[in-house]
Amino acid sequence: MTFDTLLFAIENNTAIITINRPDKLNALNKNVFDDLDKAVDAVNENPEIHSALITGAGSKAFVAGADITEFGSLSIVEARQLSERGQQVFFKIENSPKPFVAAVNGFALGGGCELAMSCHFRLCSDNAKFGQPEVNLGLIPGYGGTQRLTQLIGKGKSMELQMTAQMIDAQEALRLGLVNYVTPSDDLLTRTKEILAVINSKAPLAVAKIIECINHAVTNNNYSGFEKEVEAFGFTFGTEDMLEGTQAFLEKRKASFKGK
Repeated sequence: MTFDTLLFAIENNTAIITINRPDKLNALNKNVFDDLDKAVDAVNENPEIHSALITGAGSKAFVAGADITEFGSLSIVEARQLSERGQQVFFKIENSPKPFVAAVNGFALGGGCELAMSCHFRLCSDNAKFGQPEVNLGLIPGYGGTQRLTQLIGKGKSMELQMTAQMIDAQEALRLGLVNYVTPSDDLLTRTKEILAVINSKAPLAVAKIIECINHAVTNNNYSGFEKEVEAFGFTFGTEDMLEGTQAFLEKRKASFKGK
């Protein structure tokens, strides 16, 4: 199976899905979302696949964020559609009956952090960095970050990290419960595959029900927070601060926000 932006392989009943845009630090764009959507379907529909591993090409980044070059021309309606599309793909990962595990190497920022959090759990290399820096662009996370980060690390720390745009390193991510394990870079995929091999040996229907029940415990089937995020993400695209923030990012300068 071939994709434009992903590498897809099957190894010992585990699908290895690699975001393959290393020259763009594996940034998420429309094509990546389309390919991820199809890749998750491929995992779910293939009885030979019992689990999936998602990682990023190269050692610099898992996914360094969304492709900001696609943001400039979006209207509020189009921004909401972008947020809904990202959430739809990440919900598909989160609600897959087969476990998806993120192996995070390097930067997992913005949409990259959100992708990792949509997986059922995460391992990272010792050079990993996590963050939701959207506020630097006059934006908010739009692919579930306001909800999943809060679920994983608690309200207070989630508030702080998202309002300050602070990045955290691998050890802090481990301390906060954002990741399950930290490994040396060279051992990351091996360790992740070892854990998935154990899971693959268990009863698949029972594993699927564990995913379903734990997801229910976390969300109680209440997705109103995700809907609120879509609305707020769209709203920010109608602000002058968003135009200033994205322009400053592309021009590699500090943004000057006016609260408009």
